Amino acid sequence: MTLADQTPLFFAAWCISNLLLISLMVHKSIWNAAAYSGKLAFKTLFGGAALFMLGLVLMYFETGSFSISSINQQAIQSPTMLAALFLCIITAITQSALWPFHRWLTSSLNSPTPVSAIMHAGLVNGGGFLLVRFAPMLVEHSLALNIIFCIGVISAVLGTLWKLVQTDVKRMLACSTMGQMGFMMIQCGLGLFPAAIAHLIWHGLFKAFLFLSAGSVVQSKKTDSQNRTISLSGFVLSCAYGLLGAYSFAWFSDKSFFSMNTTAFLVGFAFIASTQIAHSLLQKNVTFFKNFLAITAALLSGAIYGCSIHLIETAIPSITMGHHTINALHLSAFIGFIMIWLILNLNCLMFIQKTRFWKRSYMALLNGSQPHPKTTTSIRQSYQY
Repeated sequence: MTLADQTPLFFAAWCISNLLLISLMVHKSIWNAAAYSGKLAFKTLFGGAALFMLGLVLMYFETGSFSISSINQQAIQSPTMLAALFLCIITAITQSALWPFHRWLTSSLNSPTPVSAIMHAGLVNGGGFLLVRFAPMLVEHSLALNIIFCIGVISAVLGTLWKLVQTDVKRMLACSTMGQMGFMMIQCGLGLFPAAIAHLIWHGLFKAFLFLSAGSVVQSKKTDSQNRTISLSGFVLSCAYGLLGAYSFAWFSDKSFFSMNTTAFLVGFAFIASTQIAHSLLQKNVTFFKNFLAITAALLSGAIYGCSIHLIETAIPSITMGHHTINALHLSAFIGFIMIWLILNLNCLMFIQKTRFWKRSYMALLNGSQPHPKTTTSIRQSYQY
């Protein structure tokens, strides 16, 4: 699937990969919960595959070519080609378990944990991979990019908030995957396709590690979150180190630190990530060594992320980063992300946790993230291995 340039071969590899994934998800067909998980995934993924096939057919009739590179070179702006792109976008959304096609992923947790690692670190990323393959055409259609961006924003917010209310480790990681795929879609919607590829790579490595180490969480000693001190001065200091990390990212990725195009989002996300790393290191007692460690970690994280994006741009020049102007939709979404981030870090939730609004919101988030009832094992005797 990675190397195929001909659309029939690409589509065949896409379907075979999903069939292998579903067979691993079921694992034991005599276990009813696992069997229904596979059935739900099959309906969702192959519903998207059917739309994908229709989109590829439309592309062939419009361009007369089965070659993906040839289709991208023509980049015809017509209603037929736009419809084909929309079908590909829906396929990408179903594959990456984005809202509103996310339930197959949150209902797949009956799978053995190594299978979950393969799923979340590999084949779930296929949606982003599909969009990157048709990036030269997508950048010519601002409407398609805006739709991708909006779906990504909704999925990123929902996945991140759902993750915070989970008590099950694997379900928490599944919601985290949905949120991270949302951020990846945001980068595609901004025309930042090399950054989206880097995001897929880093997310895959990190999520595979988290799933494979999830079993040790049961054995680990629980930490008391109340021992952490969250002070305004410490957070401001972390933000200063975050600025250094953002500048390091801009330097190593060869991007402008101050820009009015969509690459400013990457600098902003690098600032948030570097600040979070520094803030986690400056908990409790702030010493000279911890400050030095926080500065080093912030600079290093920005440099590594910037180098990875620059490396992908150099290796795959056909999908060079697009420099699109920031519009009102982009700006509103970024301000929303900053506000949510500040609320969570400054512990503002303490002031609303006793209100009826918080209770309703908590239950809405918990209910919205639940798997399909038929994919859960309610009694021990129904589990057959």
